[in-house]
Amino acid sequence: MNPSELGDFLLSRRAGTIPERVGITVRSSRRVPGLRREEVARLAGVSVAYYTRLEQGHSRNASDSVLDGLARALRLDDTERAHLYDLARAPARPTPGPPPPEAPHPRTLALLDALPELPAVLLGRRNDVLAWNRLGHALLAGHLDHDAPQDPARRPSLSRMLFLDPHVREQEADWEAHATTHVGYLRLVAGRHPDDPALTALIGELVMKSPEFTALWSAGHVRDCTFGGRRLRHPVVGELELTYQVWLQPDSPDHRLEIFTAEPGSASADALALLAALSPPTAHRAH
Repeated sequence: MNPSELGDFLLSRRAGTIPERVGITVRSSRRVPGLRREEVARLAGVSVAYYTRLEQGHSRNASDSVLDGLARALRLDDTERAHLYDLARAPARPTPGPPPPEAPHPRTLALLDALPELPAVLLGRRNDVLAWNRLGHALLAGHLDHDAPQDPARRPSLSRMLFLDPHVREQEADWEAHATTHVGYLRLVAGRHPDDPALTALIGELVMKSPEFTALWSAGHVRDCTFGGRRLRHPVVGELELTYQVWLQPDSPDHRLEIFTAEPGSASADALALLAALSPPTAHRAH
């Protein structure tokens, strides 16, 4: 992890903190957005010089008490606080060599196959699709090969699809909100895995190819992604309003099983049933 990532995060949170929210009265002539460095240092209980070194990436191994003080001063939520700790505890040098390809656990694959009436997708650390059931594939990416997730070299990347695939972008009725959450989660994962060259390469590719990704990444927001709503404009069955819930996998903590549901009796539930009827059956998956 580049030491400046800790500094960039602190700077973005400092700029985004409203002074009045932390009890600081400001004059109308104030030109600095958010908090000044000396204000954060005072609120966190550290010297201005030490905080400056942290923000400039020149100091590492901050103590828990310092990190807790910064989290309080910047009013970080639980997700942002965890990200701050990840960045502060990142190894000075990345682990050499790429990690092995991610593999879905057989129990998770069996669970996917046991959910024929609910769209479900298994995502890996970098938001690659490790597996999906028939309805999950038809809902999110019916234009792609159903068997692509079984080959690590061909696995669909939800991140690339969201920013670089016009079909997927058109399907997202609330694209901007979904993209903001997606990038925030990707930043959270990057803090947890600073030594993953494939993740670093993915972020670099999206920065080069998508100005919208670059803008969202530069904002520095951090999000967790465990549940929420999705509005889709499906090319076959029309508009759907769905709820998704993410189940973490104990055997593979970096893997997330995302399951979509519709309100019973709603038009979206009828649309999902129609999509299931129109989607061709797939061959039984080898576990």
